[in-house]
Amino acid sequence: MTAGREPVLEVLEPGLLAIVQDLGRPGLGAMGVGRAGAADEGSFRLANRLVGNAELAAAIEFVLGGLAIRFRRTATVALTGAPADVRAGERAAAFNAPFSVRAGEVLRVARPARGLRGYLAVRGGLGVTPVLGSRSWDSLAGIGPPPLRAGDLLPLADDHDGEPFVDVAPVRAPLPPLSGAATLRVLPGPRADRFAASALDRLFVSAYEVTADSDRVGLRLAGPPLPAAPGVAAELPPEGMVTGALQVPPSGRPVLFLADHPVTGGYPVVGVVLTADLPLAAQLRPGDEVRFRPTAPAAGVGGGGPVAAASGARWRRPLRG
Repeated sequence: MTAGREPVLEVLEPGLLAIVQDLGRPGLGAMGVGRAGAADEGSFRLANRLVGNAELAAAIEFVLGGLAIRFRRTATVALTGAPADVRAGERAAAFNAPFSVRAGEVLRVARPARGLRGYLAVRGGLGVTPVLGSRSWDSLAGIGPPPLRAGDLLPLADDHDGEPFVDVAPVRAPLPPLSGAATLRVLPGPRADRFAASALDRLFVSAYEVTADSDRVGLRLAGPPLPAAPGVAAELPPEGMVTGALQVPPSGRPVLFLADHPVTGGYPVVGVVLTADLPLAAQLRPGDEVRFRPTAPAAGVGGGGPVAAASGARWRRPLRG
């Protein structure tokens, strides 16, 4: 993973899962390659801004803490995402603020009380070898630098110029509530008309639970199934998928696609979660509850908005809530 540069970070403990991510591989869908990239893009971008990197610089995404990294030279770092106790050597440190780790010190991140994913950005960005123009690991396609293991050595890209421009007033990314369900806003369609009217009622009045089968591909949800309209097949010809799509397989229980989702799918999409709410979705862990709230296409931004708007889809009954 050193890409010909001097190693600066030594992985001592990767925790449950630690991977290198950037903003992914956009524009390769025609080749069957998804975008991938950081699951909680808001926290990822913030981590890079805090250390003066370009927002697309490669950083480490890790799950449920447990990360331990030894630094071979002094570096400026920032941690964002699901907050947890942090130590740099013998010193306490904090999330959402830049700080220095001295040469020889070990940075340790404990398990967060809530939320799922954290991000570690280092001034200069990680210099691992890119694949198809990105340093992201795509868990579905198996493309990019593989998950980190104890003993891995990581270089810096050192692709910055001059003094860092640091975000000194960070806006923290949203986290799941301490109690109750997280709420995600949903745009209509593009295949809402393939579901019974009762399915839409269920989707917006029921709480769903994130299951242990969830990963970077998507959140698999337990809860009331969404029945198809009478006479409508459960499958359809493959069509393009976007991050945030709520796809409904034959079981009737929706799957919310995240960063490593497939490029196409053959099950209908009842709605698309707003791009602005995807960072919150990426922080949901197994056992968390989630509720969906309908919203109008005009409220959509980013990946979800154009898809739903172009479909001409509308909820078949007045929006509620």
